[in-house]
Amino acid sequence: MIFDLEASFARRCDRHPARDDWRGGAPVRVYGAATFLSLPDAVVDVAREFGQKRGAPHFHAAIRGSISRAELRAIAAATYHQVWWPAHDHQLYSGTRMPRWDDRTKGFVDPETREPLPTWDEATDPDTLLMPAHTVMFGAQVHVKGILGGTEEAGRHVGYLTKYLTKSVGQAAGLTDDATSRQREHARRLTAELAITPCSPTCGVWLLYGIQPKGARLSTTPGQCKGKAHKPEHLGIAGRRVLVSRKWSNKTLDDHRAERAAFVRQLLDKAGVRPGYAVDDGPFEWERTQAGDPDVPTRPVLLLHAISERQRWKADYEAAVAQVDEQPERDSATDDQAA
Repeated sequence: MIFDLEASFARRCDRHPARDDWRGGAPVRVYGAATFLSLPDAVVDVAREFGQKRGAPHFHAAIRGSISRAELRAIAAATYHQVWWPAHDHQLYSGTRMPRWDDRTKGFVDPETREPLPTWDEATDPDTLLMPAHTVMFGAQVHVKGILGGTEEAGRHVGYLTKYLTKSVGQAAGLTDDATSRQREHARRLTAELAITPCSPTCGVWLLYGIQPKGARLSTTPGQCKGKAHKPEHLGIAGRRVLVSRKWSNKTLDDHRAERAAFVRQLLDKAGVRPGYAVDDGPFEWERTQAGDPDVPTRPVLLLHAISERQRWKADYEAAVAQVDEQPERDSATDDQAA
């Protein structure tokens, strides 16, 4: 079963709901994009893939089993995520007037009064933080389509989902070489807004709003953050592209990969199938390659190698499955002859 969900956003601090200026309503879209990945976590117990629709964050999910359309729509309507962060709609510091680190208090202080800025714990104290800074929820569009595994239609939909794993967020949003000037200007404004939008409790951008980020230290630079959400190529989407159920299994994607690898190896051993490739689990020593390194294959070569490797894995796995399926039949025939 395939279904699509679009996202809509609500923000506590919309001071000019009738205006269409960038600092009035549009930051809702930017901030919503930065927190959108929290929404799939609420429904990802049945979800497998994440993508983005042009113009707005968009969620695609492939579900094993059958769930009625009414139930899916009810789940989407009831799912929301609240961000209990301090309000940050009014910037206090900019330019050369920035908070300064104070060795005596081991924290940031106002550059003029030398008064310590509120720490993250103080700013998020439940007694003072009475409302969420932001609420994100799914929109009204819920498109559901049932498909049967192994059919041509299933393959087509799976291909549609997985194409997002090889595309950058900018490409998915339509920012390709043939993008219009209006699209590029829109992306520029998004990037500018993301530069002053906090992405996490540890984000250095919080200092622009007079709040010390969580874990602030001397090396923290006011208004600067290395988080992916601030980078133009991510457009606020900085998280995972493939999500797994954490509510039921409490396992990460790496845990699932390791379990599947162990299962396949046990199956190969049981069937007596020797892999047609070398199996080497390390240990390895990794190092970053340099530009122009002659030992680094070209991208087409890497892709062809990956495809060939997957084909070998699939052939070995299918051979092992066939061998194991035949084993009970041989055992049964041996027992009949002995009787």
